[in-house]
Amino acid sequence: MAIRRLPPETVNRIAAGEVVERPASAIKELVENALDAGATRIEVQADGGGLTRILIADDGHGMAADQLALAVERHATSKLEPDDAGDVDLLRISTLGFRGEALPSIGSVARLVITSRSRDGGDAHQITVEGGDQRPVAPAGFPGPHGARVEVRDLFYATPARLKFMKSERSEAMAISEEIKRQAMAHETVAFTLDLDGRTTLRLPAEHPGDVGRLKRLAALLGRDFEANALLIDQQRDGVRLTGYAGLPTYSRGNAGHQYLFVNGRPVRDRLLQGALRGAYADFLARDRHPAAVLFLDIDPLYVDVNVHPAKAEVRFRDPAMVRGLIVGALRHALAGAGHRASTTVAADALAGFQPHSGVGAGAGYSPSSPSARGWSGWQGWAASATAAAQLIPGLNERSARVEPGTAFDDQPLSDSRAGEVIDPLDFPLGAARAQLHGTYIVAQTRDGLVVVDQHAAHERLVYERMKVQMAAGSVARQALLTPEVVELDPAEAERVSSRAGELAELGLIVEPFGAGAVLVRETPALLGDTDVQGLIRDIADDLAEHGAALALSERLGEVCGTMACHGSVRAGRVLSAPEMNALLRQMEATPHSGQCNHGRPTYVELKLNDLEKLFGRR
Repeated sequence: MAIRRLPPETVNRIAAGEVVERPASAIKELVENALDAGATRIEVQADGGGLTRILIADDGHGMAADQLALAVERHATSKLEPDDAGDVDLLRISTLGFRGEALPSIGSVARLVITSRSRDGGDAHQITVEGGDQRPVAPAGFPGPHGARVEVRDLFYATPARLKFMKSERSEAMAISEEIKRQAMAHETVAFTLDLDGRTTLRLPAEHPGDVGRLKRLAALLGRDFEANALLIDQQRDGVRLTGYAGLPTYSRGNAGHQYLFVNGRPVRDRLLQGALRGAYADFLARDRHPAAVLFLDIDPLYVDVNVHPAKAEVRFRDPAMVRGLIVGALRHALAGAGHRASTTVAADALAGFQPHSGVGAGAGYSPSSPSARGWSGWQGWAASATAAAQLIPGLNERSARVEPGTAFDDQPLSDSRAGEVIDPLDFPLGAARAQLHGTYIVAQTRDGLVVVDQHAAHERLVYERMKVQMAAGSVARQALLTPEVVELDPAEAERVSSRAGELAELGLIVEPFGAGAVLVRETPALLGDTDVQGLIRDIADDLAEHGAALALSERLGEVCGTMACHGSVRAGRVLSAPEMNALLRQMEATPHSGQCNHGRPTYVELKLNDLEKLFGRR
């Protein structure tokens, strides 16, 4: 067959298929153009899921009349400057857009109208492109002193086959809303407004730059619960800075939908970053739970390649190991700084479980003629009338669950060995133990509320943290295999595993190349015992292919430590003495991550006195 040069219209439509996948993709490109133009206010309107009409209005620096015609030509952009030799450096991309494909791609598959007035002054002009057919630039009205208005109608009308692949209008509208939220997270100093089918669904005023303004913007988008349970992240390494907010482990979600990652202000979906986020929370969450986080990575453009795909949602790092280490280290540092803190949603969920009762029915009266066989309450000093009344109220004849005077739970001040001073036990963060319920739950009183602790889950975390410290203090103990095991892999997988032999040795796994498509395993971590070597190596190979790090081994070691900690911790059903309960509370206060067990579940619930009073209608 003869080779033919494709017509320009066909070339543009092919390019549009990569750049403009759906209405949300078009809006992303247009909003990024507005941000690159220095806009401080961006208004977005979309009708019919963006397929009928899209309007993006901004107050950026705008375009002069002679620039409009160039703006709709392929690979024409104002964001890349050639050097003295005429060469353009694609390794130093400092803007969100740079390919010069968005406007001509949209114009080739839709009816595009661009109206703009330059900040430098002069009249406003507009240009129209319909299905690739460009009209002359003409004078037009413009409501503001400068900026641009880009209107897109009948998206994909020139490529009807693409319309068949669109989802429902509701789904497309949700995708548009999600895209605007991502852009708003990365640019808190810009005001955003989103109207869907004539109804304002998002109105975000501009916030002050910095952590306070960013958190306020995130609270407006993700809810007040995120604001109350987010940890500030701000770490720097080798010129790369990671900032943002990450949720407490007990504020985990059922999917990864609340994970937002940005590189130099650009929303990305990168497997390396997602894998680092997963690895940082590996000790705290079960496999089916996902952390909530909004992370911003600022890196020299020379060390990240954003020219990987026309949609610019994928990036490549020159030193991925350093980037991953920064993310994991920063997140773990923040989680350790949270101490025993648990999310506020734990208490809210507990309060939601309480149900008010109207009392005992008339037919269910209780009036025993003699004291209960279980014995009188240890509490003394009842008046005769009160004792008689107690006979009519179920439970008041039983042994009291409260701390009785003269017992080990007497309200005597405790000595804080860390500070060398005497502290009232009620002033400790987790208070003073008052009782044990069902052999499982410790009830403690604080100065302004009460705390209920799951003794098994709490002690399991304490034992686990001690085991991790012991592992970090020295190399992981290894056990030699009686017969070295050969694991056959794909040649590329075998090469990846062999190249990380040093890293694997630090985790107690000794491997070496064994031909073109296999590795030889000589030693395994002693903690794993009689493990499935074949499955372990294949899991590691998969992790190296997907995330660039051997997560499987470290996670498996973590699971073993967790299992050992579970068996070595205080079991549910064991009766604890007062000193034991208080000792457990003090250890929790001094141990990082003690607010959740090894699976991300809370180890305690704290209820404030105000909340308790609301339950009984006292407030």
